[in-house]
Amino acid sequence: MSQEKTKAKVLDISLFSRVISLTKPYKSKFYICVVLSVILAPITMLRPILTGEAINRFIYLKNYQGLIYVSATIIFLLIIEFVLRYYFTYKTEWLGLSIIKDLRVTIFKHISKLQMSFFDKTPIGTATTRTINDLESINEVFGQGSISILADLILIVSVFFYMLFYNWKLGLASLSTLPLFLYATYVFKEGIKSSFQIVRTEVARLNAFLQEHITGVKIIQLFNAYQREFKKFEGINKSHMKANIDSIWYYSVFFPTVEILSTFSVSLMIGTGTFLLLYGKLSLANAGDLATYILLINMLYRPLRMLADKFNTLQMGMVASERVFQVLDTKEFISDTGTIQVKKLKGTVSFDHVSFSYIENIPVLNDISFSIEAGKTLAIVGATGSGKTSTIGIISRFYEYNGGKVLIDDIPIRDYSLASLRGNMAVVLQDVFLFKGSIYENITLGDSSISLEKVIEASKLLGLHDFIMTLPANYLYEVKERGVTLSVGQRQLISFIRALVSDPSILILDEATSSVDTNSEILIQQAIEKLIKGRTSIVIAHRLSTIKHADKILLFDAGKITEQGSHKELMALNGHYKKLYDIQYKSIDVLDTINS
Repeated sequence: MSQEKTKAKVLDISLFSRVISLTKPYKSKFYICVVLSVILAPITMLRPILTGEAINRFIYLKNYQGLIYVSATIIFLLIIEFVLRYYFTYKTEWLGLSIIKDLRVTIFKHISKLQMSFFDKTPIGTATTRTINDLESINEVFGQGSISILADLILIVSVFFYMLFYNWKLGLASLSTLPLFLYATYVFKEGIKSSFQIVRTEVARLNAFLQEHITGVKIIQLFNAYQREFKKFEGINKSHMKANIDSIWYYSVFFPTVEILSTFSVSLMIGTGTFLLLYGKLSLANAGDLATYILLINMLYRPLRMLADKFNTLQMGMVASERVFQVLDTKEFISDTGTIQVKKLKGTVSFDHVSFSYIENIPVLNDISFSIEAGKTLAIVGATGSGKTSTIGIISRFYEYNGGKVLIDDIPIRDYSLASLRGNMAVVLQDVFLFKGSIYENITLGDSSISLEKVIEASKLLGLHDFIMTLPANYLYEVKERGVTLSVGQRQLISFIRALVSDPSILILDEATSSVDTNSEILIQQAIEKLIKGRTSIVIAHRLSTIKHADKILLFDAGKITEQGSHKELMALNGHYKKLYDIQYKSIDVLDTINS
């Protein structure tokens, strides 16, 4: 048990050191804050000491000139303390906010580069919590945490030793309740630490639930699932409330305890002082010492009480920092060790006995081999879960394959730099994602090298210019979040323009016509024909009628290629592909009959 505690303590120190290392870009500001924390302690202590001296040396002896001098000195020290404390508070808060600003950029950049497997298993709401809520808590490590705690500790230690050495009898009486206070503080610290950990977990759960259900609110409404989802939310929200109430309980017990102990300490000190006065161990000429010790007791217990609160604020920041560092320490990156930079690929793609799995020992692709020449069109068909999307995920390096080789222009794709490889590719997904902003911004994705004229030219080439001109503000039409103000077909058309303006060598289309109406499908099919011309194209198709002119068709089944060839060759095989085609063809005939 002791070894486990020691290990946890070392880990805490290691974590704290890592948090403090974030101050490196602001070393001078950090050192200024530390120096100010050291200076403030003796300046703060001088006031009660001078108050006692004023009573002993000037009020008791009726030395009014000296009293005026001491009063002026105390006022001067108050002004100095005010200025230094203002600067100290401002600088520590500024330091914390500056560090969080940098850290938020770092974590966003880090998350943006993680491979898709991270997002497959991490709720978006959780990642959002790490980037926003947890980072705000880390700010408290600097604002109300470590540096502020250092200042309080210096003051506490200074007061403690002064009270013992100046008058040890009054000092012992004043500090007699300190062991009880330290024990109460320890219990409070341990209890509130576990409470804060639960609070942070519940915040992440709440954010993840809300993000997912607000995004999927249409499904909730369509299937009348209000009550069921509301009950789930009620449960999570209740857990969140309970976690916060548990933490509040510790505060509600701790602070009254501190007040009682500090009051009891003052009572014991006054009682001791009275006893010493009665038995001649303390003269009236030293009565000012009682006033000094009363002020010092308040000066001792106030930061002690605040220290416990600040320490737990620090604990909350440390819990949050641990969560943030867990994300930063996640190394689920696609390896970018390739050194080959190319402006333009030819576009030959080859898979040589490739295997892949999302979960170890559960293969998704099993010994896949195929090739497509530059400028040709490859179509991939098969049932859901057969490995089609995983294949294009590997080509675009969203995922790392486990075995075999993937070559582009006879060079392993891992030998290319990621930027160079992806700069030669364009992917059009079935579920098109549009950001909040104009159509022009969604097409260029912030690439300033792509002018509006180039976008218009690409739109005209695909035959989509007239469609965009029907929208209010045309290319500057504001798209709402996820493109909800546009139809599925319209979003798909915009994604084609986005693909064309990047002038890719390799074009990947993932079921681009599977969920659109007939009119949109005709427009999309025409756009596809123009888009794939002269490019290596890999098309995942649900409707087999759209890929009859592909140079090669692969039929996937349970992670394996069971048939491959042109449409004519596969039909001649009279195998599974022909059965699928005949079923779809008959379905189309039935629909046409019903419609007529």
